[in-house]
Amino acid sequence: MDDRMIKACSIAAILAFVFCFGAGLWILTKTGLDHGNDALSTGIGLYFIGKAFFVGPMLLAAVKSQKK
Repeated sequence: MDDRMIKACSIAAILAFVFCFGAGLWILTKTGLDHGNDALSTGIGLYFIGKAFFVGPMLLAAVKSQKK
């Protein structure tokens, strides 16, 4: 991989983290952590936050492994 591609993939990994985390926070602010009528939306918000902490670092690790 050339340097431009490594930089582009690193930026994409960071953006994936930011957008997933932001989506999770946005869903949670709309529903709150109220487990009443909207427990499914709370779960989806927490899922997106958890996904952010998996997808972003995993993509970044994949890019760093190709840097050789």
